[in-house]
Amino acid sequence: MIDVKDLAERPDVYRASQRARGAEESRVDDILAADAARRAAISIYETLRAEQNVFSKQVAAAKGEEKQALLAQVKDLAVRVKQASAEAEVAQEALNEGLRAFPNLIVDGVPAGGEDDFVLLREEGVKPSFDFEVRDHLELGELLGGIDMERGAKVSGARFSFLKGVVARLEIALMNMALDQAVSYGFIPMITPTLVRPETMAGTGFDVKHDDEIYRLEKDDLYLVGTSEVALAGYHGDEILDLSAGPLRYAGWSSCYRREAGSAGKDTRGIIRVHQFTKLEMFSYVRLEEAEAEHARLLAWEEEMLAKVEVPYRVIDTAAGDLGLSAARKFDCEAWVPSQGRYRELTSTSNCTGFQARRLGIRERIPERTLEAADGVAEGKAAAAKGTRAVATLNGTLATTRWIVAILENHQNADGSVNVPAALRPYLGGLERLEVI
Repeated sequence: MIDVKDLAERPDVYRASQRARGAEESRVDDILAADAARRAAISIYETLRAEQNVFSKQVAAAKGEEKQALLAQVKDLAVRVKQASAEAEVAQEALNEGLRAFPNLIVDGVPAGGEDDFVLLREEGVKPSFDFEVRDHLELGELLGGIDMERGAKVSGARFSFLKGVVARLEIALMNMALDQAVSYGFIPMITPTLVRPETMAGTGFDVKHDDEIYRLEKDDLYLVGTSEVALAGYHGDEILDLSAGPLRYAGWSSCYRREAGSAGKDTRGIIRVHQFTKLEMFSYVRLEEAEAEHARLLAWEEEMLAKVEVPYRVIDTAAGDLGLSAARKFDCEAWVPSQGRYRELTSTSNCTGFQARRLGIRERIPERTLEAADGVAEGKAAAAKGTRAVATLNGTLATTRWIVAILENHQNADGSVNVPAALRPYLGGLERLEVI
């Protein structure tokens, strides 16, 4: 959720953010109008309450006919106070509804535009050249006896699979290598719930009412997560964190679920786009002024993992119109997929600034030096009175099932076997090659 006080002080900045996203700039004015209506309604209510308190004291001191007259006025005033209170609540909810749907303020430097307007930051690695006909990951997986889409569909429907044998071991090895790396950088390992309450899902920035990508269990009013980011963001909901020693970092290992409702006809072959997959997600809680530096660290750790699996990749700065509701900036790492002759996303890392934390009530005590530097910043000034402020949250993928696609295709041999990247071999008992069965 955005900071409405900051929006009121810098409306043109938010209009520019909306323009870059390709969203309606008029929504800024809608928020300002809703906030003005809320403040006006609260002012009327508080004025009437103060008047009611005065009358109550007068009634207590009055006698006889004077008291009866005052009681009649108090009764009428009580009705007006009740009505004003209800109107203030309606105005507050109207503002909250607008704020819940308003996207995060983008970070300076984010490219404007849509999906195709990203900025290429760099390409890393050398694309492999083959002197034989390249096989795609599904054909390779079937030759290795490791991917069974047919039985996945029989058991669960389209876009489900069984990973077995060496491919199942490959996924577990990849996840363990990612977990070891995360722990080495101070992340706390977490096995997270994959079902969450609607307030947790909404608090993270997902639209539980209109998002067709989310699986819902209606009888229990619970939602299957598409990333452990959701559970990790909700983990410290309504808490005050101590970040004086630095960022608080978690590495969430979970199964993830996505309906892929908008992908009919896309990536129907293999495991590039499936309903269920495994993922290790980095999640950081940091101070607001440290968010961009942490974002750079998350990206570097993702690239470190990509280097370990020895696949060529590129890094892109995602355009504003392709950002989700919560992200202020997002970097994607896309690996080269030889069978398709193009790059496909393997990881992404998002800086959500204080957006999720405000929705979930996650705060920190404000350091004195931060208060001193907050002159002119709405959130800093407002928080000074209560001594807390929102923290920043960031997330980044460190490994997921889709990585198998890039590993199999980039390391394939003419006979269908696949060379195991050196860094992964210790996690596969020293296995150097996945052999055709």
